[in-house]
Formats: sequence, structure tokens, C-alpha cells
Amino acid sequence: MDETVAEYIRRTVLKIPRDEIKTMLEKWGFLSETQLQTVNFHQIKENISLEVVQLCEENSADIKQAAVLDIIYNHTYPNKRMWSVYQMNKRGEEMEVFDLTDFKKKFKRRLRSALKNVTINFREYEDNAIWIRIAWGTPYTKPNQYKTSYAVYHSQTPYVFISASVLKSNLPLLCQALVVASNYRDICEMELRSHSLNSLKDIVFKRYSQNFQTYCPRPLQESNVAPESADPRIVQESRNEKERIQRVNREVFGDGPQPKLEFAQYKV
Repeated sequence: MDETVAEYIRRTVLKIPRDEIKTMLEKWGFLSETQLQTVNFHQIKENISLEVVQLCEENSADIKQAAVLDIIYNHTYPNKRMWSVYQMNKRGEEMEVFDLTDFKKKFKRRLRSALKNVTINFREYEDNAIWIRIAWGTPYTKPNQYKTSYAVYHSQTPYVFISASVLKSNLPLLCQALVVASNYRDICEMELRSHSLNSLKDIVFKRYSQNFQTYCPRPLQESNVAPESADPRIVQESRNEKERIQRVNREVFGDGPQPKLEFAQYKV
């Protein structure tokens, strides 16, 4: 096993909370149950990571297998990244049957035609989400596995959630590959950003109860109200305002967990 692959696996294991390392390695499926039983998961994480690397050496792990573990980690902890929402536009109104194999082939061909030194990995999940991991290189250097971009595409929808690496110059290449692979015409950013990927999905997929008609804006206070009643204590006023906001949120989004949005911009 290459030293760079061994180091990458070691660092990935170190990122995982100790109590969840075994569960995540089981999801990975690269190491057998017998091999996992030999690992002492009650020791410090540094020692656990070294034992895992040694087992991966026995199985001759490559960067493809290491990338799968990284995808599983990011899928489990998506809030570690900042996500942006992109919307694609169709070439026509007709609906096409989505072919995952064709999507992967077109995506790889388009991206590698622009940049040969790049590694691309896919993993499908039960909610029709395709997780795409891209490690970027340059015409003269190998892909940097520590500066990756992620794209989460839900088939049969025009929405893509992208977490770009620091190499922002590669973002247009990623967008072009997505458009070509999914047979869309173009793509644009929606100006919605958050660390909470699930909240962004809730918003664009409208996965909440919309009860807009039950909300009545709070009327302005009359200007001739007596000073004693118009100027309550600041603490009580803040508490009342918070309760009002929570009530409106429940009416709009339902009683479940509220979407967390860190950036939104509306252009007129």
C-alpha cells in the first residue's frame, strides 16, 4: 500500500469520534468482521488508527478504497462542510429516464477531458442521492486528497448541493461536468448556503408543512399609547418577540426541527 494512502486512511480514522470508529469501518466494508475483531477500540485513537492502517496494508488498500471511507465520513458528518445550492435548467420540457451508469460515464469523461490529474468517486444512497467526491490535481501534480470537492445530486431533480474545495478555479469544471452528465442546459447558484445540508434539502424540496395563511403580521403599535404600556422592560419584550418568531416558524415549517440557514440572498 502506498504511503500516502496509508497516511490518508490514518487521518480519516482520527477524525471519527472514537465511539463511532467501529460502526463507520463496518459501513466501509473493506475490512472483514474477523479483522475488525482484532482491533482494540478502547485505546487512544492514534493507536486505533495505526491498527486499522496495518489491516489495510494486508488488504492492499488503494486511494479508491480510502476515498470511499472519506465519503462515508462526510455523509455521516455533512455539517463539517459549507454547502451551496445550485439549480440546473433543462434543455426541454420532456422528462428523461435517469441512468446512473451513463451519468457516471459522462461525468468522468467531461471532467477528465479538462483535467487529467483528478480522482472521482461515487457512492449512492437510499434517498436517490449520488455523492460525488473529487480530488483535484494540476497538469503537473497528482490530485490532492486533502482538498476535495463534494457534490450531492438527487436524480430526477434539478438541484445539486456543492461543497467546493479551496481551489475555486475548479468549480466551473465541476459544474460543467454536472450539466453534461445530467443532460441539463445550464446551472446557476441559488444563493443559499449553510453547514446544514439537511436544512438546505428541506428548503429546496419543500419538506415542511406550509401554513402561510395562518400567519398575520403583527400590527404596529399606536403612536398615542401611554408610555407605561408602550415601553415594557426590554427582557420581557425580547421574550415575547422570540415566542412570536417561534410561533410563526411552527406555522410555516411545522413542528419538526427548523431548517438552519446561514446565508440567503434575494435579488430583485
